[in-house]
Amino acid sequence: MAERTWIEQVVERVVNQVLETHVPRLREDIVQRVMVELQPELQPTSAGERGAKPAELLRAISEIHAGSSQKDILRALLDGCARYCGRAALFVVKGGIATGWQGRGFGEGDTVKDFVLDVSGGLVSQALGERAAVTGPSAEMDRRFIERFGGPATPEVTVLPLMLKDKVAALIYGDAGSEGRLDSPALELLVVSTSAWLEVASLRKQSLKDGGHEAIAPTPSPVPVQSAPAQTFNDPFAGHSPLHATSAAAAPAAAREVVATPPPEPEPVEEVAVVDAKTEPVVAAEVTPEGLSAEDQDVHRKAQRFAKLLVDEIKLYNQVKVSEGRKNHDVYDRLKEDIEKSRATFNKRYGNTVAASGNYFSNEVVRSLAEDNITMMGANFRR
Repeated sequence: MAERTWIEQVVERVVNQVLETHVPRLREDIVQRVMVELQPELQPTSAGERGAKPAELLRAISEIHAGSSQKDILRALLDGCARYCGRAALFVVKGGIATGWQGRGFGEGDTVKDFVLDVSGGLVSQALGERAAVTGPSAEMDRRFIERFGGPATPEVTVLPLMLKDKVAALIYGDAGSEGRLDSPALELLVVSTSAWLEVASLRKQSLKDGGHEAIAPTPSPVPVQSAPAQTFNDPFAGHSPLHATSAAAAPAAAREVVATPPPEPEPVEEVAVVDAKTEPVVAAEVTPEGLSAEDQDVHRKAQRFAKLLVDEIKLYNQVKVSEGRKNHDVYDRLKEDIEKSRATFNKRYGNTVAASGNYFSNEVVRSLAEDNITMMGANFRR
């Protein structure tokens, strides 16, 4: 047991060192990739029109990435948005209800806090349904919102979804305010970058936990299941109850469908992981933990988590390829090199252990990259 503890301490130290080395590089890579994708949208469209300056956008994104907690990250997002519009506000989405969290440019005090948006129609409903940024006339915005806070100097407003693990966790609203300034592409860049960075921070915390702390106190053996449970989030918006929240039953049916799995609660709190690190791992159908020793069960559990960490990394760096591969049913052909490298890494660690029979890596590839539909992987994939 003493020898095992020593080994675990070495693993934890190495994992921490690797993460500290690679996270800054990952942050820069995310910024550069998003900038390349959105650069055409940021270019001037006429002689008198100017787009956002890349240097200013990079500075705003760097401030978002410098946040030490989710609350800091989201505040930096709103501060960045305020540079490219007259007014900005963040609304937490939960159970079909969009509730105000904080705003910028709405006057003295946090007047947006606790305001409940009408999600039954207009731009808000469109952003929730399409899970994409929408821009349109203020007449298509919640009428009560415009009556309470006043209309912008120009009629155009934008609503952007903040996505976490393919769920709309919040909505960002922006308009020109009294200044007549609204740069929708710049706002979209900031929101997309924030979503990506929150997920990176989540993976970092999960890997730190898997690399060291899980071994300190052994946990009960996993219960065998046939399919993977849905990913969940620890609540990055906990601690604040809306003063004027309506019941979820009163929300329109269409909105409830959009958020069938409840997104995070209102109000960010310090140091809360976006992904629930305690999500039950998948146990392959052919594995029967009954009768195994506690040590063997522990090996199975660690193999499952390691497989998930490897596949999450593939997915993070290749989101476009994954999306295109799912549509064309050739995910494996597009990601063959990454998959096989990660498979070799997994087999090197667990290929000669009792967990080898679980086929955890291949099962996680199908679950995460192909949404449990093996046909999306293509004919060349070997399970």
